[in-house]
Order: sequence, then structure tokens, then C-alpha cells
Amino acid sequence: MIFLACVGMICGPAAASQDFLKGKILRIDLDDAVAEKGGSGVSIGLGGISLSSSTSLLSLERAIRKAESDDRIAMIFLNLDHFSADMASLEETRQCLRSFSASGKPVVAYAASLDNSSFYLGSAADRLFLHPKADGALTGLGSTQYFLKDLLDKVGVEIQLIRHGKYKSAGEMYIRNDISPENREQYEELLGSIWGCFVEEMAESRNVSAADLRSWSDSLALGTARTWIDKGLVDGLKYRDEMENYLCRLFGSDDPSNVRTVDIEDYIDDLRKGPSSKKIAVIYADGEIVREGGDIVGEELSRKIAAVRVDPSVKAVVFRVNSPGGEVVAADMIRREIELLGKEKPVVASYGAYAASGGYLISAGCERIFTDNSTLTGSIGVFGLVPSIGNAVKKNLHVNLVQIGTGPHSGMRSGIAPLTEEEEKWYQAQIEGVYDDFVGVVSEGRNMTREAVDSIAQGRVWSGKDALRIGLADERGTLLDAIDYISEKAGLSRYRIVCYPEKGSIMDSILGRDKDDDHKPLVKLFKGLQPGLNSMALMPYMILGNPNPQK
Repeated sequence: MIFLACVGMICGPAAASQDFLKGKILRIDLDDAVAEKGGSGVSIGLGGISLSSSTSLLSLERAIRKAESDDRIAMIFLNLDHFSADMASLEETRQCLRSFSASGKPVVAYAASLDNSSFYLGSAADRLFLHPKADGALTGLGSTQYFLKDLLDKVGVEIQLIRHGKYKSAGEMYIRNDISPENREQYEELLGSIWGCFVEEMAESRNVSAADLRSWSDSLALGTARTWIDKGLVDGLKYRDEMENYLCRLFGSDDPSNVRTVDIEDYIDDLRKGPSSKKIAVIYADGEIVREGGDIVGEELSRKIAAVRVDPSVKAVVFRVNSPGGEVVAADMIRREIELLGKEKPVVASYGAYAASGGYLISAGCERIFTDNSTLTGSIGVFGLVPSIGNAVKKNLHVNLVQIGTGPHSGMRSGIAPLTEEEEKWYQAQIEGVYDDFVGVVSEGRNMTREAVDSIAQGRVWSGKDALRIGLADERGTLLDAIDYISEKAGLSRYRIVCYPEKGSIMDSILGRDKDDDHKPLVKLFKGLQPGLNSMALMPYMILGNPNPQK
């Protein structure tokens, strides 16, 4: 195997000058996962309390963008073994790497093994190298769904699901013991759409046909490092020491100490805020939408949005949504504040891995929506779950529960007894009302007729690519693309980017608060069942072919 040994040859059309070779290697070798907001976090489990940290996607994108025009940076070296992110973050990072390469500077990547996520990202590099004993396969995307009806029947718990939308499948796990035809249909098409996008991009970057790549995946033709070489999907096999020597030779040296590198974390830290007093705000809606004690607390985020609205230094806003949905009232609080904000300042939406159900509702009114091909989008529908545990308590604990109330429906929300026919009709009426409002919000925000919205709604979730086709989004683009658009819209050539909510400390995370929260509730380690109309969530139980890919 003959390896190319100069920067210009790596990059193809870009001719490397000696001045260029004096630059540094920007080394992307992250120990932390890439997440929407980044920062420090705390998780509490059976093993105790553990601390974690992550790098924000926006910081990573800005660093790669800056490196394009930074004369101090000659190339990027990407260690794929230390890169962890969800699919949308992988997609956006990949677009940034392709842009960096198109600027005339090469990207070189290395991996000790390859899988769906690492090859998808690594295929963006101008040269991709693999450990000689590496293995790995492209397996495609998969989804595992769990159905609990048999278990609930065994213990005596009854669940009543009330919904609008034949594709609104999140509650099916409690009332079925197998997948419904509608649910199977939507996820087969969803996974097929996302995987099709990935296959096309990987094939184009490695100069093979999409049909061949799909065939190799379906037949498990990839395995050992040699199979990846034989198919032309990687450029060479190298041990780590050989990889270091290779990078040295690119800079005309045999001594690694002569090659200057800068780690991406240090480069991110070196980014300085712009001198302008004018700001573009990035407001994050990251996680499940709830009334209290969760990722996105409706009232708290609404107050932050209101504060941005009256801040004269903020000239434009990007609303970054990465949410599978949540509670109806909390979502509507946020939607209302975004509506008011849009009357005062330009507001566009940028989607991460999820913009579904309540996550779509809160952003549908933005003047422009940027999405990734892999974003789970839409799920315009609503459901409510009403459990009744009275029979289970009697069956398993031998405790008989007797309800006493002032009227025939006073125990309707207790979760003890099943709903009566009249009570179920009442809940269904509430569901229908919320669905009608949802369709109206989307109709107005997307400038579509109610009939058109209803035809693509019914609780169905779409890939970002399909969302663009049917009018639920406007443009494929990264978070930085949305910032570029809104800065031009607002006529800003110089600005600072400010993010809300602000990152808190470790203690803030332990106490379950953001840095700029007005109050400081302790984390609730247990939250009881709340029967009734309490969720617009899409699918908190879904596993979509590694939604948070790990090596």
C-alpha cells in the first residue's frame, strides 16, 4: 500500500505551500460526548452519584468554522474512537468537516474500529485510516420497541389510552403486546429515509455507489480491516505510532516534537466573544417538556424567552429545539412566548435530534425552520394515559381500596378505578380539542391549510428529509447555518452569540437548577403517576439505531 505524503496530495485540488505547512494540526480527540448545550452534569443511579461533562455542539461547530480561515491551522486530525454524539450532532459535525475540507485544508481521520456512526463521520475526511487489526460492520439503523400489556395484565394494572392520530404510538406499549400496523409503517419509512441519506453521503464521499454500499451492509461483507480496504472505504492501515509518523511526514519532519498541535478543547477556550455589543441569542429547548422538575420546565423557559424579548442588546434569536415533546400546558406556555418574541425580533428554529410533538408545537411559528436529515420531526398528535391500579393493589398486596367522594366522578383522576364510559368521552373531547389547536398552530405557522396539516399529522413522525419535502421545515442546515441566516436577516455583520439557559455549576446540576433559574428546587428522585391528559411526548422508550452512538 502506498500512502500519500503531502498535505496537497491529501486534499486533492488544494496545493500545499510551505507557509501552509507551518500551521498547526487541530486535533479533535474528545474525551467528552458532544451534546446540545454541553457543560457538567450529574446522574444518580444504583451505583451512586456520578459526574459527567460534555462539549457543546455549537462550540464545536464554531471552532471548526473558525479554523477554516485561521492561518494558524493547517489541517484537522480526527480520532473517531473518542467521538460520541447523537445522530443529528454527527450529521452537523460532518457538514462542518466537509466545509473545512472544501476550504482547501485537509481532514485526516483514524479509528481502531468502525461502525455506523464512526464511519458516517469518518467518511467526511479526505483520508481515513484504520488500525490493522480493526473490525466492524455497517449494520443499518434499527429500532427496538417494548410492549408491556402482558406484564400489566399479569399484575392487574389497567391502562386506558386516549389519543388522536393513528400514528401516535407512544402509549401503545402499555395497551398492546405487539406493534400496530401503523406504527410499523411509520418507523420502517422513518428508518429507511434516514439510513438512505446516510448511505448516499458515505458513498459519495468514498467514491463508491450507494447500491454497493447498501449491498455490503446488508450482506455483512465488511468485517476485518482488510475488507474495508478492499472495498475502498478506507485509505490505509496503520498502528498509532505509524499514524503519528505519517502526520510528521506531512509536515516534512521525522520528529513529532516539530509538529505543532492544538487540542479542540483548547481551541474552543481560545475563541473570544466578538467586540460588538449586539447579540444573537441561542435559546435551547433541550429535553422533555414538563411543568416542573425536568429538562424543560415550561414556566421557567417562558420567563427566559420573555427576558430575551425585552433585552435591547439581543437583535435576533435562534430557537434550538431538541425535544421529543412533553406536557401540553407547559409546551403551550413556551409556544406563546416564542410567538410574542417573533413579533419583536427575527426568530428562526434550528432542530437537533428531535423536534417532535410538543417539540414541534413550540417552534412551528418560527419564520424559518432549519433541520437535519436525521431529525425526528412532526408527530402532530396528542395522547393521554390513564392508569388504574386498584385491581393490582388488591391482587398483589391484598389491600382493598374504597373510594368516597362528593359526586360520581370525584375519583376520576385518582388512578384507582378505570374510567367510566362518560369519563372516557370527556377525556377524548379534551384530546380532540388539543389536537385541533395543534393543527391550527401548524397551519398558521407553516402557511398551510388545516386539511393539508391533518393529512401529514395523525401523530406521524417524519425524518428531517421528509419534513422538508412535506413542508414541516424549510432548509437543511446546521445550528451555525441558522445563525448565519438570522444574522443576515437582522443586518448584523458583527455580533456576539449568547446562550440561554446559561450553563450552571456541578452544584446547580445536583440541585436541579439552571444558573439563571429564579428558584432552586431539589431534584425529585421519584415522581408519581399523574393520570390524565399529561403528555404530548413522542417516544421516550425508542432506541433508534443508536440515537446516542457509543463506540
